[in-house]
Amino acid sequence: MKCSEAKTDEEILKCFPIMKLLRPHLAEDEFLDKVRRQMSGGYRIVYIETDGDICSLGGFRVGEFLAWGKILYLDDLITDPSKKRNGYAGRIFDWLEEEASRLECDEIHLDTGHQRHDAHRLYLNKGFLFSSHHVSKVLKE
Repeated sequence: MKCSEAKTDEEILKCFPIMKLLRPHLAEDEFLDKVRRQMSGGYRIVYIETDGDICSLGGFRVGEFLAWGKILYLDDLITDPSKKRNGYAGRIFDWLEEEASRLECDEIHLDTGHQRHDAHRLYLNKGFLFSSHHVSKVLKE
């Protein structure tokens, strides 16, 4: 399974259908601009393609925090539901861990929805610990 990084507009746009499964609020006509803006701040997308379609992807960035040091933060991780249990998300995780090591990160972090039980099983199998609660407040709707 080959992981590739979405760098061109075509590659980014090809990621939209699978990203929409995770982020249903996204509009296709705004997707490229939103991703490009985030990329200017360090956001990157890695994906696995099978039979011409993106079947799994991870969106991430590297940041530095007083609490944790230099971390790779995983914003997005999704696998096409019809292609789950084929090791795609696990391969994305392996790639991310290699990239975090290459970039000399101290840790990998992510937030996860409490209802994502399949994802939690993967995280625990990859050595992650549930270490905190994430809280938020919506300021504008």
